[in-house]
Amino acid sequence: MESMTPSDEGRTLRWSVYALLIAISLASMTARLMQVRSSSLKDPSPFLSANDRSRWCTIRSLVDHGTYAIDDVIFDEKGNRARAWHTIDLVKHRGADGQEHYYSSKPTLLPTLLAGEYWVLKQVTGTTFADKYKAFYLARIMLLLSQVLPLAGAMWLLTYLVEQLGQSNWGRIFVVACATQATFLSTFAITLNNHVIAAVAVVVTLIVLWPIWNSDKQSWWRLAVGGLASAFAVTCELPALAFFGLVGLASLWKSPAKTVVAFVPAAALVFAAALGTNWLAHESLRPAYAHRYQDGPMLMTLAPHLARAFDDGQLPPVARVELKNKAIDLSPQTVIEPRTKGERWVIWDADGHDRLAVQLVDNDRLEIRQWDDWYDYEGTYWTADRLQGVDKGEPSVAVYALHVLVGHHGLFSLTPVWLLSAWGLYLWLRGARNAQWWFATTVTLLTVVVLAFYLSRPLIDRNYGGVTSGLRWLFWLIPLWLLAMIPAADAIANSRWQRNIALVLFTISVFSANYATLNPWSQPWLFEYWQHLGWINYE
Repeated sequence: MESMTPSDEGRTLRWSVYALLIAISLASMTARLMQVRSSSLKDPSPFLSANDRSRWCTIRSLVDHGTYAIDDVIFDEKGNRARAWHTIDLVKHRGADGQEHYYSSKPTLLPTLLAGEYWVLKQVTGTTFADKYKAFYLARIMLLLSQVLPLAGAMWLLTYLVEQLGQSNWGRIFVVACATQATFLSTFAITLNNHVIAAVAVVVTLIVLWPIWNSDKQSWWRLAVGGLASAFAVTCELPALAFFGLVGLASLWKSPAKTVVAFVPAAALVFAAALGTNWLAHESLRPAYAHRYQDGPMLMTLAPHLARAFDDGQLPPVARVELKNKAIDLSPQTVIEPRTKGERWVIWDADGHDRLAVQLVDNDRLEIRQWDDWYDYEGTYWTADRLQGVDKGEPSVAVYALHVLVGHHGLFSLTPVWLLSAWGLYLWLRGARNAQWWFATTVTLLTVVVLAFYLSRPLIDRNYGGVTSGLRWLFWLIPLWLLAMIPAADAIANSRWQRNIALVLFTISVFSANYATLNPWSQPWLFEYWQHLGWINYE
């Protein structure tokens, strides 16, 4: 029997450690998943927040009721809220039947795909989400199949790139340890969300396309899978459109013909599915969340003095006649619902389910427009007077940027291992213009663009992702940051004191990722501690 060389022994040992780390992560995620339970004692459910309930509502409604409308899921037979299922992540608009219905505000492709998984389980087991106790098992099986196992698989795939790009035993093992123990991806694997799945799609994209970018290997299947995966990441995280664009350009540069023939059609298939399911759900190509705080096309204008009639709950006859001329024949049951006295009103005809917006513009004219604000409905949470805590938005952009980077939701304060990623990007950027240089350039550009996108959002969107244990909008970038960490981890491999510093950063990151082990939809430990000290107040 031939003896192994030192390099073979090191490789075998590394892969053994990788397997051990991934097994620990998989066991930890699965154990936490088996304990998922809402805080409600009266109406327990396997759903942890309004965010994940919103997607579960679509999944259940598609299979059990054959519609994207979720009215029969969020309300019981008496019309009362079903506490285990009701969510604030709702929109309301007229459906294909001419009646107004409630819908999830989440993009449609992911829950549609998961509805297929639920349908199979329903056929095999005969169990439905209508049984509130068996619903626990259904949700846990689906999360295991659609999030926990794919994430564990993505961790395994990522190790191949770490193994290829790394130079030292310690550096490689440290990066894999971070991937399996020190990020919020494993934290969020126990609750239905788009962030984990988007990160998995990014890993799949990297693993299939890296050989094309880094060598002369060019195969149709790699480009096709890369197109599917990178496009699917976009359907989960809209800012990943920048990632898709850069990936497509890199593939086009290395293999123009095969990119056009394989990558582009595969991506087009995903985008067509996303747009198609959105149309089936909403009869609109824009996602539900894009129908917010805005009115539709102009129908007519009125003199400003007629605002008094709307304040008195009266529809001016001239408006009724003009609207009838535009094929909107309002019934006698039409009422005027005030939104802001003297400024904004809603015309609502319960008979025909016609809803129109009236707005006083510059004290110069009244505009009557088609309805397009799907977040404006009776009992909505999404109004300035009802928003609570961080949902109100951070008034100062500068303060928001501070907390996003090093504050209570800080990228570097909660998971300081990303400091090593920043250093790693620097090391690759100052090197030769090889595949690593281009990768570092891409990751740097993507990080800056995505951060700028979220920092430039309007007040209501400057909310740190709501009640969440980490800055979830950036999670899909985690695989890229992990690979960017490699040169920094290798650089400190032979320095004991630098390794010790890295271990401190690792420990803090693991602590942050595990602080919300049973409910990722809770505030970070820094947020709670600073609030306890009185340093911040989001009441």
